[in-house]
Amino acid sequence: MSAEKKVGIIVGEATTDLFYFASKIDDYPPKWEYLMVPAKEIVDGEEKEVQVLAQVERIVSASQILSPQVDFEAITRILQAQVEDLRTWGQARILGYIYSDPETKQRKILLPRRAVIPGKSVFVAPVSLLKEFYSETGDDGLYVGRLISRSDVPVYISASGFRRHLAIIAQTGAGKSYCGGVLIEELLECGATIVVIDPHADYVFLSRMLTPKGELKHPLADRITVFRNPSSTGRYSEKEIPNIQPFEVAFKDLDHFEICDITGISEKFTRLQEAVRIAVDNLSSTEKRYTPRDLLNELDALSKDEKQEPDVKRGARSAVRRIRRLLAVKIFGTATTPLSLLLKPMHVSVVDLSGLNDRSIDYVAYRILSDLYDLKAGRIGQGELTEFKYPIYVLVEESHKFIPKDGSTLASDVINRIAAEGRKFGLFLTLITQRPSKVHPDTLSQCNSQIVMKLTNPEDQEAVKKSSERMSHELIGDLPGLNVGEAVIVGEVTPAPVMIKVRPRKTREGGSDIPVSDLLKEARQTSQQSMPRLPEGELSDEEAKKLLKEE
Repeated sequence: MSAEKKVGIIVGEATTDLFYFASKIDDYPPKWEYLMVPAKEIVDGEEKEVQVLAQVERIVSASQILSPQVDFEAITRILQAQVEDLRTWGQARILGYIYSDPETKQRKILLPRRAVIPGKSVFVAPVSLLKEFYSETGDDGLYVGRLISRSDVPVYISASGFRRHLAIIAQTGAGKSYCGGVLIEELLECGATIVVIDPHADYVFLSRMLTPKGELKHPLADRITVFRNPSSTGRYSEKEIPNIQPFEVAFKDLDHFEICDITGISEKFTRLQEAVRIAVDNLSSTEKRYTPRDLLNELDALSKDEKQEPDVKRGARSAVRRIRRLLAVKIFGTATTPLSLLLKPMHVSVVDLSGLNDRSIDYVAYRILSDLYDLKAGRIGQGELTEFKYPIYVLVEESHKFIPKDGSTLASDVINRIAAEGRKFGLFLTLITQRPSKVHPDTLSQCNSQIVMKLTNPEDQEAVKKSSERMSHELIGDLPGLNVGEAVIVGEVTPAPVMIKVRPRKTREGGSDIPVSDLLKEARQTSQQSMPRLPEGELSDEEAKKLLKEE
């Protein structure tokens, strides 16, 4: 459809939120098309004409004569007589109009305070209007894709909008990690500092670019580092991953408060906490590198030490059962990786947790996020790093594992704290999940912006609806119909709700599906090479068995 083509007339009841329109039966706009309606609004105290942008939510074609109650022969006669009464109408959701502040010269999207008028013409929105809405976000614009219904219109979201946190939500295979990679590419080029909590090695190849000439080194490859604990088996070998560094935590660097937090010894268990404190002090006085096993041995010795108070001995015996949990955390080493290696201006740090058990994954996320929060909140310095003035963007993949509804993980509290307070300190959160119904609702509701892709599970749809006031019932209903790579974006990162096709990634994806058909073909070829060759012609069952036995 050409720009400013008339496609209908407003009919029936219209509000400031939506309107209905009638169209010709052979020339109506498709669902999700963008429309423009001239209207009058009070702007800066004066009545002015504005261009109101709307999007088609529903299209209906109907006939009273050709009803289900009419039999087939009658319908045939009606069609032959050409007396059918076909008509087409649609429903459109109003997105707003553009307002330029005369003082600040800033562009804003405002919702109308007047309803559009029945009888007014409806036009296809011109490309120029759509680009004003979705292609101009200033210096912090992140190019994420193009409009689904208008591929000639690029869509940019605002990096500043991340201050209110973001959630990327989609069912498995719909492209959420792919979309996360696009955001990382754009944020890095804007100069952002990014930390990625990556349980499945989905982002370990960001330093490699996919081009028509093959795989090449990314121009910013030196600003992308992958951190992995030596205990991790990993999804990919270290030889496959460029710029990989070890991530470790020295057990000696943990004070008794942190050890109690990790093992679930709360403040009300004063005897247990006191026993752990004494054991840690005893080990620290040796000035040797000690391990969780050494702490267990020290507590066991305390429980048998006749010189200790009875309460301390009982606390030590009880603490042993809790401290055994530390043996499942496999990330402790001889030295702690300094936070300064993860935090650099215009840098991506991918923390590869693939191959670690759930308790270890939970602890690493807890440790890193706690350190980030404490640093940005000015609570404590982290080694040589006493402050970091630049904003930090934290992406948490598989976030439902870290912040479940019951808050049963170590990382839950700190992620909730970042969601509630982090924006004040320049710590911005992006949660990525395929099961929003399993994410702590308080945390999800703090994500004022959402990128939602194909989602068919009713519980997950309901969780998205509850967490976002901007996600209308109609948009929720459209989620199952999205194709892979298509998304609805709402919230602070975009001036108005928008439906996009995510742009192609520049970098190699780490979490793509395995090439099943290629592997099956390879398996067939391998098997055929090792199978015995049978002579041509038919064989009896006995002859075939005898031949195979000889082979």
